[in-house]
Amino acid sequence: MRIPKLLADIGGTNARFALETSPGVLSAVNILACTQYPQLADAMRAYLQSDEARAAGADQVKNVGIAIANPIHGDLVQMTNHHWSFSIEAIRTQFQFETLDVVNDFTALAMALPRLNNQQLKQVGGRTTVAGSAIGLLGAGTGLGVSGLIPSENGWKPLHSEGGHVSFSPANQREIAILEFAWQEFEHVSTERLLSGPGLKLIYRALAAMQNKVADDIEASEILQRGLNQECRICTEVLSCFCEMLGTMAGNLAVTLGARGGIYIGGGIVPRLGDYINQSGFRCRFEQKGRFTQYLSDIPVFVIIEPYPAFIGLSALLETSPTLIAA
Repeated sequence: MRIPKLLADIGGTNARFALETSPGVLSAVNILACTQYPQLADAMRAYLQSDEARAAGADQVKNVGIAIANPIHGDLVQMTNHHWSFSIEAIRTQFQFETLDVVNDFTALAMALPRLNNQQLKQVGGRTTVAGSAIGLLGAGTGLGVSGLIPSENGWKPLHSEGGHVSFSPANQREIAILEFAWQEFEHVSTERLLSGPGLKLIYRALAAMQNKVADDIEASEILQRGLNQECRICTEVLSCFCEMLGTMAGNLAVTLGARGGIYIGGGIVPRLGDYINQSGFRCRFEQKGRFTQYLSDIPVFVIIEPYPAFIGLSALLETSPTLIAA
């Protein structure tokens, strides 16, 4: 019997766990709310002790891969969008794992891209990919992740990027007004401040203030639902702004990387938009680069609709580099 590997995808909101019982086969997939556990080790222990995980061989786990929404520099990890902090080596020792490999979540997601098929993706405009070209990746959730893949003689090399923290660049008067509103709260307004779950709330409050309306105290999920159902004019405008801003960011990434291998979008927000993103100004703004409009019009954009793509990338990383530590 093959000893299962523990795979974990840790975001600012949810911690996703699974056991890979054979190559590409996931068992005991479970999602735990980060706020319900004091630290990562507590959530990991709760998962490993669950009946479903134990039935899939959790007691035998020796090799672990963790993708986390955070830069990884050495042994100590302090999450940017959550309070969890931990020592990689301390957790490895505590659980008596033989190996514990920790990577940025978008590094893992990037490594999944070559393994995704048409059923796991939805194309939003463009033509076909160019073989042997760079691939760009971004995704909005609790934060804004950015990465990519660069082809090399030894296969794909993932980028360890923190591109979500680049300064937000407005493209019209409405976005200038949103930026000015955000400056009242933040000295530096990164793109992540707006293209994320908290960003949806910030855009909502900014638009309400611009229209002299009182903003409801609602979460990003409610803004998303009201906007999609056209139950709230401001919420609908939030989605329009979000998609256009995302189009600009995706286009910036495409020209920066020369990503003729395509731009991929993950995260928790965009897949929930469904067909709305095709009807929005996303693609127009993606291509809106003056002399490079034609260049961008050829580049396809793919929304990742596979529910657990980070697990696929972690599996690929552990296969190719089984002793990878804190990449």
